[in-house]
Amino acid sequence: MNLDYFTLIDRIVDLNLDEKRITVEAQVPVAHTIFEGHFPGFPIMPGVLLTEAMAQSSGWLILGVLKFERMPFLAIVKEAKMRGFVSPGSLLTIEAKLEHEGSGFAVTKVKGRIGKELKCSAELTFGLAPFPDPALRVHMDAMANKIGFPLQAITHD
Repeated sequence: MNLDYFTLIDRIVDLNLDEKRITVEAQVPVAHTIFEGHFPGFPIMPGVLLTEAMAQSSGWLILGVLKFERMPFLAIVKEAKMRGFVSPGSLLTIEAKLEHEGSGFAVTKVKGRIGKELKCSAELTFGLAPFPDPALRVHMDAMANKIGFPLQAITHD
């Protein structure tokens, strides 16, 4: 997890395009300035960043299902629940399932766990659009390689 660059996913553990599921891991940093203010003496991962980690996980799933033909942009966060504290140094495992894709939108259901303990969940809706700039597409390909996205699982230009 690189909070400074808003890269919240470290690696893809499993991507099953037939079942439209993904599992990723995100190692919460042991130390970061964000924990100095959230909260002094009791550092925990902010819920908005847990939500973003769930959104990024879903985004990688959607990119895979759509074969990198369109870019997902977070549009709606529904029923987001923070169910427990996520401490610095924790390994967060996030699982997302694509529930719907069509009419320019995609909906996922996502859960984040530390070990077997559920820490967060949400239903997320994404707008789907062509990549707005070729440089973004190049960046996404590089990030896919960095986090272990199995590009051989999809066909794209």
